[in-house]
Amino acid sequence: MGLSSVFNMITGLALFLFGMQAMGDSLKRVAGNKLENILWKLSSTPIKGVALGAGVTAVIQSSSATSCMVVGFVNSGIMTIAQAIGIIMGANIGTTATGWILTLSSIDGGGEAWWADLLSTAFICAIFALIGILFKMLSKKMSVRYTGDILLGFAILMTGMKLMSSAMSGLKDSPMFSDMMQTFSNPLLGVLAGTVITAVLQSASASIGILQALAISGAVTNDVALYLIIGMCIGASMPVLLSAIGATTNGKRASIIYLIFNTFGALVLTPICWGLDSIFNFQFMDDPTNAISIAIINTLFNTATTIILIPFVGVFEKLICTLIKDKKTDHTADTLDRLEDRFLTHPGIALEQSREVLMTMAEKAQRNLKRSIALIKNYNTEEYDVALAKEEVIDSYEDKLGTYLVKLTGMPLNKAQSREVSKFLHTIGDFERIADHAVNISHVAKEINEKELVFSHEANKELDILASAVEEIVDLSVSAFENNNLSEAFKVEPLEETIDMLCDELKLRHIQRVQNGNCTLNQGFVFSDLITNYERIADHCSNIAVALIELDNDEYDIHAYLSDIKEHKSPEFIRRYDEYKEKYSLDNIKTVTVSVG
Repeated sequence: MGLSSVFNMITGLALFLFGMQAMGDSLKRVAGNKLENILWKLSSTPIKGVALGAGVTAVIQSSSATSCMVVGFVNSGIMTIAQAIGIIMGANIGTTATGWILTLSSIDGGGEAWWADLLSTAFICAIFALIGILFKMLSKKMSVRYTGDILLGFAILMTGMKLMSSAMSGLKDSPMFSDMMQTFSNPLLGVLAGTVITAVLQSASASIGILQALAISGAVTNDVALYLIIGMCIGASMPVLLSAIGATTNGKRASIIYLIFNTFGALVLTPICWGLDSIFNFQFMDDPTNAISIAIINTLFNTATTIILIPFVGVFEKLICTLIKDKKTDHTADTLDRLEDRFLTHPGIALEQSREVLMTMAEKAQRNLKRSIALIKNYNTEEYDVALAKEEVIDSYEDKLGTYLVKLTGMPLNKAQSREVSKFLHTIGDFERIADHAVNISHVAKEINEKELVFSHEANKELDILASAVEEIVDLSVSAFENNNLSEAFKVEPLEETIDMLCDELKLRHIQRVQNGNCTLNQGFVFSDLITNYERIADHCSNIAVALIELDNDEYDIHAYLSDIKEHKSPEFIRRYDEYKEKYSLDNIKTVTVSVG
């Protein structure tokens, strides 16, 4: 084997690995978050898990990527170990699709007829490359451009495969290579070699591709291919094991599923295959293998392993839990555990988890506001302490979620995903500020209790009406965000203007009570603080609604939107404003001048 062949083999390997990665990454972008999200939404039984794992892996072309996702799901507490086992079993089957795609590299066309060349790998690559580059250069739609990347990745992968095969064809005349291949007919050595090769390459699909390229030499027999493939399946667990560094106990348990599953498969099927061949001396085992035979062996081994072991999912779960025991420091999965760094390479999943965390944060802020408002009338030290503690929790949500979303902005996002990230980043601060104002209201409630302040009947009624309006606008904003409901978002601004009107009216009435001697200055300061906090909460609800509306139109200019709303009030806006103004009218409050406050 000359130096030129070595150089061609290195070049072919580089092109092959690059093409495989480019095609896989583009497939993920085209698939978006739909295929990945169904893994944790629909994998309720082992059979469903196997089917889903196989389907998703066949599309994204990486069992390691699927398994790493699963580790993240289990680590964040949104998937059980039993569900993970089924998906990883399916991923082993799904990854064999790559081997079948690579068999196309063995198509040479041939024959004297001109049309025979149309069946060659060179023609297929040329067509894919031409269409791919046209899609990428001429289309403005990202989905079409990603499809172009898939086609280009495939063309590069097949070109690299062909170059490797051509370079390795000379190995058939090398006695050293033939002797080395012969040693791998020993099951132990063959499995060990396959494990090491794949652990280094970090990809079973890449190892299978190289084996298929080696098959062109004619020195690789079917028995050697079998034992190498079994080892390659074990070695593919290496990137999954590495992904568990820093994971929780359950995350680590999920990471070793791949290793245990394929190791058990090897321990069961290797002796059976070797024993049967020793007894019956199958002729085909000594025959030179080819790309198609390798694809068949790979599929049969992984499918047979799954069929044999799927009835023992429960046993596997107990074994894994025994091998990796719970630690005393482990805690019950919190919502924040969903913010897994492992999901960042799968933006669809990362966004879905960010949404769940932000919704939890919004609901906590909503409940804390109601708790704080209740303290105004019925002060309770325990509830006050709870309100303060919850606000600290909400602050931690903002900090961790904000950091996570910033990381996510550095990932390759499509247009819809970028819009979602922007929406989350714009609203997270407003939900946190609502929680801050809720705590301010708790402080006011404490001050009222400690100073034994008593508001007049009229002032209490006014505050009750304003508080009801504020609770409704927060409920509207949270519901609009959680359901991405624009019709509810459009209701927020008319209610916000109603609250502004109420606040102005309450301030005027308060001044009149102070002037009439029905309210002291100390009571007035507290009254004013409450109104200010209520008004600020309504402002933040308005910001949330504007973010939902504007970002749905690919714009975000809160000042321009609000200016336009105030200058050009639509009939629908006026109708809603009138309804809220009547609902929260102060006209029916009777003035009781003998009361103080």
